[in-house]
Amino acid sequence: MNPEAPQADRLIATTRKEQLRVILAICIIVVGIIHFVVPDPFVKIVPNYLPYHLELVYISGFFEILGGIGILVPPVSQAAAWGLLLLFIAVFPANINMAINEIDLPNIPDSSALRWGRLPLQAVLIAWAWWYTRTDGLEEQVSVIPSQWIKSLELTQKAEGSDSRLF
Repeated sequence: MNPEAPQADRLIATTRKEQLRVILAICIIVVGIIHFVVPDPFVKIVPNYLPYHLELVYISGFFEILGGIGILVPPVSQAAAWGLLLLFIAVFPANINMAINEIDLPNIPDSSALRWGRLPLQAVLIAWAWWYTRTDGLEEQVSVIPSQWIKSLELTQKAEGSDSRLF
């Protein structure tokens, strides 16, 4: 048996996880931006029992963008992943509202199957975000900030006697 096989398998798994991290980040940032550019479809699916529909759409869009960027910043990625997980749970009532009330959205086929199909997709998004709440492999994580800045921050925190992670 090749003694390097477990290490190679770990590297492949880490690479896939980091590729999926970037995909999640890009997707959630794009959707967050769409909340500001074209808010009407999102406003339309906010349940009537909630106030301030447009404001809620902007707030969720802001936190989607923030979370998408945050999961690419190693010192805060774990907190950002928890934030996205909570956001995905918080917006779930809008998906239920869309399915139950058969809300048709422009440029999306009017299909009951598609509306109900969004519900299990939300569970996938929740699980996907949860995957990044674990602290393993922070040193191997994809980052939008230079690694030397992260190392500098970690050294500063260690010198001050605090944990090497922000959260």
